[in-house]
Amino acid sequence: MQFLGSEELEMTRSVLRDFARSELMPRVKERDEHQLFDRALVRKMADIGLTGMLIPEHYGGAAGDYLTFAVVMEELAAVCVSSAAVLGAHTAFTSWVIHSSGTERLKWEHMHGLAQGLKLGGIGFPVRHVGGEDQDTLLSAHKSGDVHVLQGNHPCVVNAGIADLYILFARVQSGSRKRYQAYVVEKSTMGFEIGKPHRKIGLRSYPTANVVLKQCVLPEINRLGRASHSNSKAVLWGDLTYLSAAAMAVGIAQGAVDRAAAYARERVQFGRAIGRQQGIAFKLADMAVKLEAARMLTYQAAWNMDQRLPSRREAAMARMYSAEAAVSITTEAVQIFGGYGYMQEVGLERYMRDAKCLESDYGTGGFQSDVRSRIRMNSKAVK
Repeated sequence: MQFLGSEELEMTRSVLRDFARSELMPRVKERDEHQLFDRALVRKMADIGLTGMLIPEHYGGAAGDYLTFAVVMEELAAVCVSSAAVLGAHTAFTSWVIHSSGTERLKWEHMHGLAQGLKLGGIGFPVRHVGGEDQDTLLSAHKSGDVHVLQGNHPCVVNAGIADLYILFARVQSGSRKRYQAYVVEKSTMGFEIGKPHRKIGLRSYPTANVVLKQCVLPEINRLGRASHSNSKAVLWGDLTYLSAAAMAVGIAQGAVDRAAAYARERVQFGRAIGRQQGIAFKLADMAVKLEAARMLTYQAAWNMDQRLPSRREAAMARMYSAEAAVSITTEAVQIFGGYGYMQEVGLERYMRDAKCLESDYGTGGFQSDVRSRIRMNSKAVK
């Protein structure tokens, strides 16, 4: 794979690393503690082209490739995964879907604003099952003349409250069956209400909340159709959401490894750095192996997408392994710090909490059963 050692890619990585350290790092603890997202960060991301990286140039975007997208998510997540998640929801979960499934009129209405960061996107993923939840409270839609009417409650919408427009999936009756249909709902729509923000153990400055729609009337243009053949031939929306989550998990793991390795070099015990003790050295070696395996799985999936090769299995494998590796690596990093690792001032416990949220799919666009199903169905080793 030729992406290894790419000079352009490494230059991009260097710029992103500097940006993350200078813009995201200064108040990351404060944002996490108070569950706040600074909208000014979106403007700063837009200034270096991140908000439009997956949008074609004629809509004001950068027309970036998927490997670059993975590197962007990785580098931002290494410092603040919540900021990376906000950007992922905007680019991969909202802008990309409108570009691939919206009408030309809808694209011209929203894509330039999304690309330039003047508008921020959010999304409520399809709700396949909510244990114990009254199904009548979920979003439903029906057509009334030339408009669509949405009604109900969505339990988990990402970028809730900070986004200007949302993609929401509602159940519609299709003959004798019910299916999901996606709609673009602007925050100014009459009857659209944001509920109380969710309190989470991780991804705390990544706003999520339930939304309530009370007879929201939408024009036909706001209904999203199927992705065009040129876009859906190799890269499916599910693959892109998995790639986003996998890259963020790699970033979390890298951040934890960097912190643990630096501490192991600096912390002296019994006259020598603890990193030279076999117990700690072996931990760091195991962490490095898991990190590189996760990164290669993620880059392989991104490379397949860029080459228009099948990527469902690769994206699902990267999604599952990277998240599990991030949980394992952050846990070991905390152990290397000893008792200090559990203190908020150190910051490692935030990495561990964020990793667990990614593993559990909270607001990242994946479903664990679907991940394993994709791997099994697309694997040559399983018949």
